[in-house]
Amino acid sequence: MAHMTVSVEYGLHCLLGLIDAGDAPRSARDLALFQGISSSFAAKIFAKLEKAGIVTAAEGVRGGYRLARPAHAISVLELVDAIEGRKPLFDCQDIRGRCALFEDGAPEWATRGVCSIHAVMLKAEKAMRDTLASETLADIGGRLERKAPAEFGGDTKAWFDARLARRRSRPSQAEDRQR
Repeated sequence: MAHMTVSVEYGLHCLLGLIDAGDAPRSARDLALFQGISSSFAAKIFAKLEKAGIVTAAEGVRGGYRLARPAHAISVLELVDAIEGRKPLFDCQDIRGRCALFEDGAPEWATRGVCSIHAVMLKAEKAMRDTLASETLADIGGRLERKAPAEFGGDTKAWFDARLARRRSRPSQAEDRQR
């Protein structure tokens, strides 16, 4: 888990937009527009989230994404691993054996066991992973709900519902060709 990119933040924000969607899929384009991010970038994130089983896709122009499981069953760590892959926090180069004093090769005591620096980094990575595993999408959504004004949730749902209704009212290209 090297440096977490902006993809993690964007992914979390987009997933928050799916918590109250129920059975109605929300398009990656609408979720991106709502967050003020690139729709093509959001589409790439959603492809990773779908592959990881975090979201499911509804096919078609009027389709979109739904959470594959309840928000309380999706950990932040799952999202991070889905988007970033499981990369180590620290990539030990094992330089302890290259000391200038070890002209004939490093003695056994110098390279025995895990590098002391790497050990600290492994401990830090475990703590970070444990924290991310203990937090869920529902936890973040609950904090947002407590922080935002009461009408924000309703306004958000209304915005997405209006976007969905607009898409449903437009004839598809296939319907246009049939006319």
